Amino acid sequence: MGKWMDLNNLWRGLIMGGVETVPGVSSGTIAIVLGIYERLIASINGLSTREWKKSLAFLIPLVSGIFVAVFSIARVLDWLLDTYPNQLFFFFLGLIIGIVPFLLKKINYRRSFTGNHYLVLFIFLVFIVWVGWMQEPENASIIGSMDSSDYIAIFFLGWVASSAMILPGLSGSFILLVFGYYETIINALKSVHLPILLTLIAGIGVGVLITSKIVHFFLEKFPVGTYAAVIGMVIGSVFVVFPGIPPGAGGLIASLLAAFAGLIIAYLLGEVEYNENP
Repeated sequence: MGKWMDLNNLWRGLIMGGVETVPGVSSGTIAIVLGIYERLIASINGLSTREWKKSLAFLIPLVSGIFVAVFSIARVLDWLLDTYPNQLFFFFLGLIIGIVPFLLKKINYRRSFTGNHYLVLFIFLVFIVWVGWMQEPENASIIGSMDSSDYIAIFFLGWVASSAMILPGLSGSFILLVFGYYETIINALKSVHLPILLTLIAGIGVGVLITSKIVHFFLEKFPVGTYAAVIGMVIGSVFVVFPGIPPGAGGLIASLLAAFAGLIIAYLLGEVEYNENP
């Protein structure tokens, strides 16, 4: 079983699932940090081909890790978000900033980028920053009485949120937050409210399959342009995740140390990925 499946994806899934519950942090970005973004897109698309067994070998441990994280590690992240929010977000900032040089190196931007690619990068950067400005956390609250329209909304929000999971810089939790369903979903996770969760999962499943095919097409046909867009979204997410200057010298130092730790981890992960897939 260990030889058939990529069990390293279990801990990768734990990380992706954990951060997906934090509004503003994209699991698509984390997939890039972990060096599995292209393989993730290819594996999802491979489910409908003769290579479906190979795709399952990649996806089963990853998805298992995501589900375990959502129902367990997410609680730890919720605690960190309440107790050490600045340090947590500065750690994510370090991860995100640290992966940008790796992405530029991977696409060999000095040789491959033209003026149009820089324009694409800038457009997607601005788009992510603009989406970030739409965030209004105070509007989120638990919906007490669910009706059919709420379940329909959750299905389509799951669809949109799953697209955000795949696209670096866009957070699925952020999408739920913007439309006022974030607290409802978090509460459903904590109480294991199956009707809400199954509706959300159905929407996510449909969205992942469709969006991954679109991304896969662009990665194959326009790899440099797609990476320009991805890099723009990753850089834009820095502005979305940035929580502001922490109050007090102690808080600032702790936050900077957390960011430095994120930078180091991103660098090490990038080196591992580059050595495995030069």
